Amino acid sequence: MSHRRNPKTLLTPAMHSVLERMVRAGHPPLHSLNPVQARAAYAAGADVLELPLQPMARAEDFHITARDGFAIPVRLVAPSEDQTLPVLVYFHGGGFTIGSIATHDGLCRQLAHRAQCAVLSVDYRLAPEHKFPTAVDDAWDVVQWVAEQGATRNIRSTHIAVGGDSAGGTLAAVCAILARNADIRLALQLLFYPGTAAHQHTDSHRMFADGFVLEQSHIQYFFNHYLRTPADWDDWRFAPLDGHDATGYPVELDGVAPAWLGLAECDPLVDEGVHYADRLRMAGVPVELDIYRGVVHEFIKMGRAIPQAGQAHADAARALVHAFKEMV
Repeated sequence: MSHRRNPKTLLTPAMHSVLERMVRAGHPPLHSLNPVQARAAYAAGADVLELPLQPMARAEDFHITARDGFAIPVRLVAPSEDQTLPVLVYFHGGGFTIGSIATHDGLCRQLAHRAQCAVLSVDYRLAPEHKFPTAVDDAWDVVQWVAEQGATRNIRSTHIAVGGDSAGGTLAAVCAILARNADIRLALQLLFYPGTAAHQHTDSHRMFADGFVLEQSHIQYFFNHYLRTPADWDDWRFAPLDGHDATGYPVELDGVAPAWLGLAECDPLVDEGVHYADRLRMAGVPVELDIYRGVVHEFIKMGRAIPQAGQAHADAARALVHAFKEMV
């Protein structure tokens, strides 16, 4: 994606106003904080621009046991008390370093309400305390649990979608590949502006490097906390677009679940999101791609101020409803 004009002129008036307010707030740069401080700062502002919290008939917190015995916290929300519903397993964003069930509770409730499905939100372990590939392992362990034991929580374990935003979108995309490998059929991979590439060489990374919520300094901060060694940068479980498998070849994408991608036009990650959609299509995977004009990374959590957030929620829900109906 290449723009010759000042990228700020691409913003909607509402988005421009939100960014100006962020600048006036004068918060310290993320990369100046340690991870504990960064998590607290993100949590403090996570719901400031969110839509009102959608009531749910069910809201249950419990734990799923990971392969190493760790109890992964999860939250199940559903619009029906006793109906067995299809489920979206959702992984929050935050660069594998910040974010939680709590910071994305409002978004998950919106999706559950609009799609009339259950949403299982996952508190996978964060870096730097838990380096790559712990987040991937936690995410995949939860998906396997849903496929094998989801019925014990009154969710339809034959109708599973995976989804997430930003780093959570990365985890969802990776889980879709792992599910293909394990012969677990997924209805959909629902990807809000996922990170898919190891390196930031695209036009959008250059154009939107600073001043558009997700900045290059943030990306490096997150990756430096998350990855263990230089070899991790080339692992497809970190970078499904351009990473490689154990044999040194790019990971194959044929046979993975259909995909819906919702991208923000003014986002460093938009080009790699488009490129991932292209790779999926070339592999024969059904793909729906929506690009929301004039908005930035994280916009789906700004529904009070940014109308495109509600539109993205509705589009994602429509994709979920259609995908679940296609499961036979």
